[in-house]
Amino acid sequence: MSHKILMPIGDATEVMDTLYPFFRLQEEGFEVVIAGPEARLYHGVMHEVPPDASIPWDITREQPAYHVRATIAFRDVNPADYFGILISGGRAPEYLRYDEHLLDITRHFFKTDKPVAMLCHGVEIPAAAGCLIGRSATTVAKCALDITQCGGHYVDQPVFVDGNLVSARGWHQNGEFLGEFCKLLRAKM
Repeated sequence: MSHKILMPIGDATEVMDTLYPFFRLQEEGFEVVIAGPEARLYHGVMHEVPPDASIPWDITREQPAYHVRATIAFRDVNPADYFGILISGGRAPEYLRYDEHLLDITRHFFKTDKPVAMLCHGVEIPAAAGCLIGRSATTVAKCALDITQCGGHYVDQPVFVDGNLVSARGWHQNGEFLGEFCKLLRAKM
């Protein structure tokens, strides 16, 4: 089996959730393959709570960021060719969770006990695929319902590992998150 890692994305993928893992996994010797609903260029976004205290926000503000190219469409992915999957966040998972090809791909990784990483809104895809039943995971607090409503247990920690699944609240945990994911990947080699 090759050591390819699949990264599903779409328009409004959070670039810090996506690009840091993209480069970090390559540094570890993995081939990272970015997939989307179609093989094309996607619009990334950046989410942050604006630092200006005179204009309070109680949720992140979204603005345009880098573009990211998917080299394969979900319908053309054979998940057996991949060693693991990393599901990034942003708003993309809100609509990607309706893609039956992506849901089937996601189920494959859970059923075969391959390493799975998800952060922030990325939780919405495994939740929609029915993969979090009886599992424990973390995410950004506003997405905790995505875990609990589908029969999982929300853990209020920055990063959490449950078997083959490593989850994180968001890109602020990228260092620890990718460290734990790399441990899972190396253990399967």
